Amino acid sequence: MRNYEIGLYEKAMPELSWPEKLAAAKKAGYDFVEISIDASEDKISRVYMPKEERRSLVGLLYESGMPLRTMNVSALTKYALGDEDDAIRGRGLDIARHAIPLAADLGVRVVMFPGYDVYFGTSTPATVRRFQEAMEELKLLAARYGTIIGFETMENEFMNTVEKGMRWVETLDSPYVQLYPDIGNTTNAAVLHGTDVLADLRLGRGHIAAFHLKETKPGVFREIPYGEGHVDFPGAIETVWALGVRRFVTEFWYDKTIPDWQGELLKARSRFTALLDAMD
Repeated sequence: MRNYEIGLYEKAMPELSWPEKLAAAKKAGYDFVEISIDASEDKISRVYMPKEERRSLVGLLYESGMPLRTMNVSALTKYALGDEDDAIRGRGLDIARHAIPLAADLGVRVVMFPGYDVYFGTSTPATVRRFQEAMEELKLLAARYGTIIGFETMENEFMNTVEKGMRWVETLDSPYVQLYPDIGNTTNAAVLHGTDVLADLRLGRGHIAAFHLKETKPGVFREIPYGEGHVDFPGAIETVWALGVRRFVTEFWYDKTIPDWQGELLKARSRFTALLDAMD
C-alpha cells in the first residue's frame, strides 16, 4: 500500500457524467478526484446541491471506489472575498459558506481557496481588510465542519509564494486554515523575484495540507503540458515529501485538440507516481 495519494483535477476531463468521470480517473490509476467549483453557473450551483442529490453522489462514490477528497473553489477568483463591490464579495461569501458544508457531506478533506483578496482589480488596504474579515468568519465554519481550507499560491503578488501564504496562516491562527501550494505558480514567482522556490516551500513546514502539481512557464500560469515548462517537479516533490506532505493533485486541463484525453490522464499519473514511488 502506497503511503501517499494522488488525485486528478476534474477539469482534466471533458464534460461527462459523474459515473464516467469517476471511471476514467480509476482507469488511469488515480486515488481520488478533485471536484471543481469554478465561476460557471453550472459549477457554482453544486454548492446548493439538494440533500437527495448529495446522498446519491456519495453512494456513487462508494460504488465506484473513487472518492472526492479535495475541492477547488476557483469561483472565488471572480467572486473574490476582498472585493470592494459588495455584490461580488457577497456572492463569493455565499459560495464559500455553502462549499464548506458540501465538502463535509461529500467526504472532501481539503477545500482550496485561491489566495486573492481581489483578482479583477487592485489590492488596497480595504480589500485586504475585507478578505481578512471574510476569512475570520469562514475559518470558524471550517472548524465547525472539521474541513480544512487550503490557500493556493496564485499569480499575483498578494499570495504567490508559500512565505506570503504563511503570513495568512499565522494571522488567522486556526488548525483549519492551511496551505495548498501550486508549484507552478510558486515557481513563476521565484523566477520573477530571483528567489529559491524549494526554500520557499520549506517555509510551509507543518502547514501544507495538499500539493498541486501544475506546469508553468515564466509569466504563463496554465495549460502548459507537463515537460514543456520550467517546474522542477523532482526537487519540489522531494522537498514537500520531507515536510510530510502525502496528498498530491495533478492540475491540468482537458484539451479538446487531443483525441486520446484518457491517455493524457494515464501519462500524467504515471509521470508523477514514478517520482512519488521513489520517495515512498
